[in-house]
Amino acid sequence: MVADWKTDRIANATPQAFYELVERNRQHIYKTFPVTATACESLEKTNVFLQNAHAAEQDKKGYYFYIRKTENELIGYICIKSIDTRCGKCELAYFIDENYQGQGIITKAVGDVIAYCFGALTMNKIFICTSKNNIGSQKVATKNGFIQEGILREEFKNGDGLLEDILYFGLLQSDYKK
Repeated sequence: MVADWKTDRIANATPQAFYELVERNRQHIYKTFPVTATACESLEKTNVFLQNAHAAEQDKKGYYFYIRKTENELIGYICIKSIDTRCGKCELAYFIDENYQGQGIITKAVGDVIAYCFGALTMNKIFICTSKNNIGSQKVATKNGFIQEGILREEFKNGDGLLEDILYFGLLQSDYKK
């Protein structure tokens, strides 16, 4: 396990570091993060992607975190999106560098972001949508107390352009506090 890592806000990410994270993992994330993979095909496009993320944060439409091993080496990414302040719910999406999978890093980092969602953002519910084939993401969800609430049929277009069923996991603040 990487003993020395931390979760940070994306406003502090350099385009170079984020581009390198995506580039190292392009094949790994292409099907599940097609928008990010496409939006970060070059350093210039990555810069625009991060500028848009920063603007979304300013508008409180999204929050972006990354996991860094060193000051300039990112090993993971977590975003809070689909924010519905009327219902008090939001979605989490995340990935970890393929070389750091299975070490508990993303599970712990998602736990930190959950605390942020329920604390700073005062959300009532957080949900995670994941491919039926993405067992690792499902484990991250369940280890953090999420419950599978259903299957959304042909809900997500993957990087190959195919519609996939996704598993919907939810975590209520009342369950989190227990």
